[in-house]
Amino acid sequence: MQNMVILGATGSIGTSTLSVIAENPEAFNVFALVAHTNVGKMVALCRQHHPKVAHMVDADAAQQLQAEIADLDIEVTSGESELADLVSRPEVDSVMAAIVGAAGMAPTLAAVKAGKRVLLANKEALVMSGRLFIDAVAQYGATLLPVDSEHNAIYQCLPREAQQQLGRCDLQAAGIAKILLTGSGGPFLHADLHSLPAVTPAQAIKHPNWSMGPKISVDSATMMNKGLEYVEARWLFNAGIDQLQVVIHPQSVIHSMVQYQDGSVLAQLGNPDMRTPIAHCMAYPARIVSGVEPLDFFKVGQLSFCEPDYTRFPCLKLAMAACRAGQEATTVLNAANEVAVEHFLKGAIRFTDIAKINEFCLEQVVQSPLDSIADILALDSEARVCARKGLALCY
Repeated sequence: MQNMVILGATGSIGTSTLSVIAENPEAFNVFALVAHTNVGKMVALCRQHHPKVAHMVDADAAQQLQAEIADLDIEVTSGESELADLVSRPEVDSVMAAIVGAAGMAPTLAAVKAGKRVLLANKEALVMSGRLFIDAVAQYGATLLPVDSEHNAIYQCLPREAQQQLGRCDLQAAGIAKILLTGSGGPFLHADLHSLPAVTPAQAIKHPNWSMGPKISVDSATMMNKGLEYVEARWLFNAGIDQLQVVIHPQSVIHSMVQYQDGSVLAQLGNPDMRTPIAHCMAYPARIVSGVEPLDFFKVGQLSFCEPDYTRFPCLKLAMAACRAGQEATTVLNAANEVAVEHFLKGAIRFTDIAKINEFCLEQVVQSPLDSIADILALDSEARVCARKGLALCY
């Protein structure tokens, strides 16, 4: 029986994780649920899953939650330092790291430093901290498993020796020529380029295949999400830039592929449902029921592929360039993008302004070498200030 902490319990990954737990109650126990401010959903989750601890990052939300579930024997905590203590408790076996954005980096790193089994659904931990994060995994003896459907697919296609050296594997020695990172292209893959400035938030979050939160859905529409995954893949699989390639695959059936030096290509396929990679990580190296319907090839019909169009997806091009530049550039890009997407979702800027703000920050923010998490957070803050200044370019 694994005791699990779910960071981001009220989000889409948290919901899917709880669904997999419900399919396998004899193997997993909900030790703690963590959210930011969504008290209503946390109340429902607490009554359904009865965790030992319910943590709200926001103190006022924690007080409200405490009042709402006073009849339950659940410890309610709040605050960032308390969250680091929570994921480090000796009773905790696994931590689902699914807090969206930079806010998820600190608790994820705390779980790593506590030597936990970390199921990584938070891209920013690697996009921002890269080498520091991978070094910490090795230093503290944590187990790292990738939850993102693409990275989980790649992981499943690697030989066992490479799986056991995540972040430090030698792809060439393992006979691997290239990692093929697939992406659907989102809702605007075939849209008229002249129509993109007028795209609304409602249109951008309507992904053709996946059910995701608003931020990640917008990132999928701009293909920034694929850019961040490109950076994440670079660190997870110790890949050189020449060993990574993005492939547009609109059906989202092949979740990613590994091309070997002998010409073989191994691919992981499945229905576009995050419960599949979540279940894989939760039970690895075993296999469990995820609740996902098996893939029906007769319904799939055909699979198609094409190269990414960087005119249509400038955010992807920016992310790949930032990856080449290093950890500092990807930290700036991630922060700028979070600010830009937030304002797009509010209707304050146009869809195409997201890329403009990202490029502006990469050009304006000085990217000095990062030697600590404190340095990373300082650069993240500086980039956010720059992005808010960049908003003026869009009016």
